[in-house]
Amino acid sequence: MSQQFLKFRLTVMNFLEFAVWGAYLTSLGNYLGSHGLGQHIGWFYVVQGLVSLFMPGLIGMLADRWVQAQRLLGICHLLAGGFMTWAAAYALQAGDAVQMTPLFTLYTLSVAFYMPTLALSNSVAFTGLTRNGLDTIKDFPPIRIFGTIGFICTMLAVNFLGFQSTPHQMLLSGCISLLLCLYAFTLPTCPTNQSTQKKSLSESLGLNAFSLFKERRMAIFFIFSMLLGICLQITNGYANPFISSFADIPIYADTFGAKNANALISLSQASETCCILLIPFFMKRFGIKRVMMIAMLAWVFRFGLFGLGDPGSGVWMFILSMIVYGVAFDFFNVSGALFVDQNTNAEMRSSAQGLFMIMTNGLGASIGTWTAQQIVNHYVYEAAAGSDVIEGWRTCWFIFAAYALCVLVLFTFVFKERKGMKPLKEKA
Repeated sequence: MSQQFLKFRLTVMNFLEFAVWGAYLTSLGNYLGSHGLGQHIGWFYVVQGLVSLFMPGLIGMLADRWVQAQRLLGICHLLAGGFMTWAAAYALQAGDAVQMTPLFTLYTLSVAFYMPTLALSNSVAFTGLTRNGLDTIKDFPPIRIFGTIGFICTMLAVNFLGFQSTPHQMLLSGCISLLLCLYAFTLPTCPTNQSTQKKSLSESLGLNAFSLFKERRMAIFFIFSMLLGICLQITNGYANPFISSFADIPIYADTFGAKNANALISLSQASETCCILLIPFFMKRFGIKRVMMIAMLAWVFRFGLFGLGDPGSGVWMFILSMIVYGVAFDFFNVSGALFVDQNTNAEMRSSAQGLFMIMTNGLGASIGTWTAQQIVNHYVYEAAAGSDVIEGWRTCWFIFAAYALCVLVLFTFVFKERKGMKPLKEKA
């Protein structure tokens, strides 16, 4: 297989991998809110964090030892796509009488098998590139960026096909997942680890990385990673139903934003693809502490601009919030991962990255979406209709912005960057 053809095949894999997620991640809250399940939106995002605490580790053990990664990727997508399609079929059959328990159960099973595929797809790509003599640092980013493009494409498809408030978004996600299942079995072989060296369960799951908490500076970094991780899934769950709620107010009913919330939100992912290119410059110039502070400040603006904007004359604030998201997300996630990579030894590097994911996308995101659900339920779904709902939403966004500001202030005074740290550099 030629190198260019391999890159193309891995690009298609990444496109489909994130297209599965983009079909529902930002619009599921709209569907739930419009079918009487608005008070349960948070749980559908909390569960993503909960399964991320253990499923990627368990599936990773299988891929390392017994099942080739590309085959396991296909099996996981078969199960994830099957359960998501089943959830869509149930929701379509139930209509307005959809019940929380069966829908949430099927969705949880789907997510439990989808979340590990994010790591598996990376393993397949890295293995394929390495075995064909390619440089992962140079050749993987152009491949990975098509994952974000796939995410944006299905977001826009859901928007313009009118699926934002219907179960068809889950059906679309399930079908793409099943397509990727078939495609995965045709990808280059990823050999399993035939080493006879035995690892303990804690080592296999990366739990030995918790020893990093013994170092004060790393412990503070991971704690603040969790605190900022609380912000990660809030807008994924609630931005769409918030913007769409303006459609119930006559003055905003015919605005583009109120009718096309997903299209507006897709600007966030477009911003993400651009801001990731800025990270090496900012890390070299300012160091991890200032970069993380910039990310925290960006979260303040992300939430605050939602609270101030509207789809009419204030739509520019929504657009600015979408642009700021790229800084808020990338400067935190990518820069944080680079910091962890530079401050851990080779034996613990992968486990440390797993710990960073546990603290941010696991504990942080789960706590954040559950807490956000309590706040939104109080100020929005238990409030009166009409303009009172919008004021409730604004109060929620200002609370989230105030929280991000408090984290920023604490981080500024508590985290001490080591003097004389090595500048960011590429690894050989």
